[in-house]
Amino acid sequence: MEDKRNTYPIGVFDSGIGGLTVAQAIVRELPQERLVYFGDTAHLPYGDKSTAAIQAYAVKICDLLLRQHCKVILIACNSASAAAYELVKEYVGSKARVLNVIDPVVEHIGKTYAGKTIGLIGTKQTVNSNVYLKKVDALGLDITLKSHATPLLAAMIEEGFFNDSISENVIHAYLSAPELQGIEALILGCTHYPLIKKQIENYYQGKVDVLDTSQLVAKHVRGFLEANGLVSDQLLRDHAFYVSDFTRSFEESTRIFFKRKVHLEHYPLWE
Repeated sequence: MEDKRNTYPIGVFDSGIGGLTVAQAIVRELPQERLVYFGDTAHLPYGDKSTAAIQAYAVKICDLLLRQHCKVILIACNSASAAAYELVKEYVGSKARVLNVIDPVVEHIGKTYAGKTIGLIGTKQTVNSNVYLKKVDALGLDITLKSHATPLLAAMIEEGFFNDSISENVIHAYLSAPELQGIEALILGCTHYPLIKKQIENYYQGKVDVLDTSQLVAKHVRGFLEANGLVSDQLLRDHAFYVSDFTRSFEESTRIFFKRKVHLEHYPLWE
């Protein structure tokens, strides 16, 4: 019997609109793949939640994505990748493959920046988990990682504050922190941050490589599908978008990202 699994969708979840940067990059890289996206808008941002809370949300979301027959589940959120990746992998078992947004970035850092000093900005959850530090140190390539938590950024982006003077001031205040001095590249350690990449690049004026992690993750997903014979050869149905709490800004953002009106399904995690 022919395995139909390659025609199944890719599940992608995040606390809100951040994961859309990754979803959009995947659609560009793999236009024939169908996405099922879940934005846990009722609980955003994840970055200031406890590890246990994020794990509970992640497991609930995976139930929905498994019911949608997702062949791959991508945790498109750094905080959730840090807090729940191992648990989700165990929970999902052989029903789907689970990927995170941290490993592809660490792999790229290893190939490109041996012996260099790299900066990381992200939520408190991501930075305090030290997950990047441990993984980068494990490469054994003498890379120095300087991290700085930037907790206002994800919430600011969710509320639509980017490309204006408010966000400019907040971004500059964070990037001028002593912890981030002397770096050659900066990891945007939150899937919301590609939306303010231009402002971050303007701040550094070409002196620091600003790493758009969504593109690195999309290339990784493509490589993974190819290596495992899971590539779809045609887009059979349109993408599906679920939110745990209906927000106007999310609907607006999905339309901006995907250049067309998107139908949002409301799917509360706890009833």
